[in-house]
Parts: sequence; structure tokens; C-alpha cells
Amino acid sequence: MENKIISKTFIWMFIGLLITFLTGFGVSHNETMIINIYKNSTYIILAIIELILVIFLSSRIQKMSRNSARIFFILYSFISGLTFSSIFIFYKISSLIYIFLISALLFLIFGLVGFFTKMDLSKMGTYLMMALIGTIICFIINIFIGSSQFDMIITIISLLVFIGFTAYDIQNIKRLSTMSNIDSDNIAILGALNLYLDYINVFINLLSLLGKSKD
Repeated sequence: MENKIISKTFIWMFIGLLITFLTGFGVSHNETMIINIYKNSTYIILAIIELILVIFLSSRIQKMSRNSARIFFILYSFISGLTFSSIFIFYKISSLIYIFLISALLFLIFGLVGFFTKMDLSKMGTYLMMALIGTIICFIINIFIGSSQFDMIITIISLLVFIGFTAYDIQNIKRLSTMSNIDSDNIAILGALNLYLDYINVFINLLSLLGKSKD
């Protein structure tokens, strides 16, 4: 049962990432859509919708039908693709592929740590969340300070936080798979959402550190 749920989780995570990247790539080649998203308040609205969908899925997943959970996850992945389109405009494709592969390797390594470790990582989730909130606060502060050195430190800390979350979320999926009161498909969707967020944030942070912009 556990391995079956893990397999479903990674399948749905892959589907989500594929939708996001294909949507972002397609939008980046449509000048009209780019203008509509980035030249007015549309981007902010999309970002707010993303946040609402994450909160809604995470809090209501236990009471949703399988199809509803899938639809909301696909919708989230699509909207993320709309806001993700800017990376295809500002960064070289070769750089994106390079960062994608590094992110996948880090994700694999710490995913395996989370899956095979006998250590209880449940307490680590609290510390990781506190660190994440701290980095968000620092990011907001740095908007007004504008320090490039501080920005790099924040990015590195954020990267480490989401690498930690990868191991934590894998173990958490294993724990949820033993709970009989949650539909196994919904556990897979929730797990896919969490791992999707981990991977995307690892990717974005690495892109900020190592990505090469277009000339």
C-alpha cells in the first residue's frame, strides 16, 4: 500500500510539473499573454489564486472526492505555469535545463533520505516552517533594503529549507499512507502538491544562484 501511494504521488507530481513547464513555455512565446499577465495586476491576482488553492487543497483534501482533488491540483499547476512563464523569457534554455537536472538530483538524494531513514523527522517540520517564515520576513525586509548580499543569503537558506522539506514530506507521505480515514488517491494528490512545491522552490532558488540570463 505504501509503495503504491508513493508511486501515485510521484506520477501526479510529474504531471503537475509537466503542466507547469509546458504552460510557462507556451505563454512565454505568446506576446499578448505576456503583456496581459505582467503589464497590469493580473500577475498579483494569479499569485493570490495560487496561494488560495494551496491552502484550500491542503485543508480540504480529506473531504474532497478523488476527481475534485485531481482537478484542483491540475488547476493549480496550470496557474503556476502562467506565473512561471517569466523564467523562459529571462533565462537561457540551456541554463534552465542545467538547473532542472541539478534540482532533480538534489530532490532524488533527499527524497531517498526521507524514504529510508529510520529517524523521526516529524519534529523537523516545525523548525523548517519557522525557518521558512523567517526567510519570507527577511525577503520582505530586503525589498526595502535592496542588498544583493542579503538576497543571496536568503536564497541559500531558502534552498536548504526546501531540501529539508523534501525529506520531511516523503516521510510524511509514508505516515499518511497508514491512515485508513483518508482516501489513498487523495493522499497521493496531497503528497504530490507538497513535493511539487518543494521541487519548484529548490529549482527557483538554484536558478537565482546559478542561472544564466539571456543577453
